[in-house]
Amino acid sequence: MTGPQPWIWKALGVAGGLFRALPHPGAVRLGGLLGRTVARCTPERVERAVGRCERFLAVDRGEARRIVLGAYDHFGRSAAEFLRFPALVGHLGDWVTLEGEEHLRGALDRGKGVVLLTAHLGSWEMAAGVLAERGFPMNAIGAQQRDPRITDLIAELRLLHGVVTVGKGFDLKAAIQCLREGRILGILLDQDARDKGLVSPFLGAPASTPVGPVKLAHKLGAAVVPLQTVRLPDGVHHRLTLYPPLEDPRGIPFGEDAQASVDRCNGVLSRWIREHPDQWMWMYPRWATTLGDR
Repeated sequence: MTGPQPWIWKALGVAGGLFRALPHPGAVRLGGLLGRTVARCTPERVERAVGRCERFLAVDRGEARRIVLGAYDHFGRSAAEFLRFPALVGHLGDWVTLEGEEHLRGALDRGKGVVLLTAHLGSWEMAAGVLAERGFPMNAIGAQQRDPRITDLIAELRLLHGVVTVGKGFDLKAAIQCLREGRILGILLDQDARDKGLVSPFLGAPASTPVGPVKLAHKLGAAVVPLQTVRLPDGVHHRLTLYPPLEDPRGIPFGEDAQASVDRCNGVLSRWIREHPDQWMWMYPRWATTLGDR
């Protein structure tokens, strides 16, 4: 990891102030515009993302470019929403429709914690915040950023809505404590786990996938509940859908067969990405370890 880039911290401060000064719909639309501007300013990264999309979705170049530019727009909007968190305390639910809440409550009532399975798809920060505001004991893994001030900012913005950041990276000790206390641990499983993961099909291609969350859920008896978030056509509202806990079709405990369980998780995430490809992070080299994707 390279060192901090001070201009990014300054830009976040300016952008955050601007987004919070605007009405929510206007701020989110401005975020989308800025996302597309970033795409225009980073053509090489865009081309890599387009190639990735073309290859793994099996679409033509023009369609891949449309999808990737849509993703830049989407993540610009998501950044605006996240930086507006101080202005949205108690009001995230105004912008999010929640479906399937009973699945999460039922899993949580078992008292063994819940691993909430999701991906860099839709607006996962909005989803976690809404669930926390509805009384769910939400915890999220904290990724280490280049600038530690940004790492801290992410944790602070989450905490405004009741989401506790657990460790930096996959902190096993903190994750175990979270689940043993009967809380919810949000996991973004669509990350390259390098030499520590299991190779599992992701969008039809082999990808190194984190296995720790699945093994941990099995060891502690925690349910693995899929969470899907989708930005709606108006660009400012979201639909959050919770599904029943994942099961092994053979009737054995989920996670006992780690390979089959990770394959199942990746299958769920891949299906969602195919349904809404312009809301997934094509900028990320998901297949770096297995296929040399850069």
